[in-house]
Amino acid sequence: MQIGYVSETGRGAGDVVLAEVAALLAAAGVRLAGTVQSNTERADRHHCDMDVQVLPDGPRFRISQDLGNHAKGCRLNPGALEQAVQAASEGLAAAEVLIVNKFGKLESEGRGFCGLIAAALDRGLPVLVGVNALNLPGFQAFTGDLAAPLGADRHHIVAWVLARRRQAAA
Repeated sequence: MQIGYVSETGRGAGDVVLAEVAALLAAAGVRLAGTVQSNTERADRHHCDMDVQVLPDGPRFRISQDLGNHAKGCRLNPGALEQAVQAASEGLAAAEVLIVNKFGKLESEGRGFCGLIAAALDRGLPVLVGVNALNLPGFQAFTGDLAAPLGADRHHIVAWVLARRRQAAA
């Protein structure tokens, strides 16, 4: 399987795992493409600000919209996410691994990072994706039997990625 996924409970837990894994892989000399997410709590808001960093050292995008403290709707800024996808796409040619911070609502609809994930798989690259419980059915429909749950152990995830990277290089 070339797709591994992290599905942690708790606000931002999967984001932390993927960011730490990306840092470990980069330190090991692995060429990365994709995005990792960071969340910034705000004292004046119930919801955090969501930013993605394009890997390995690309721009940051604020992918959340401030809809007010009592807003119930989706806070994702689809335009900003599409900009992040485009920026991440530009790094795919030089990459050995693709990391996608989240398979979310847009991806469940076939948009967002879906094309980039497919392009990475076409190149034989390992893909690491964050998925929350709400979007897991859509992710499983998208990946079929190609995806493996990896848990949260950073060293296990790194070992999985490095093993897939060796297979892709062979």
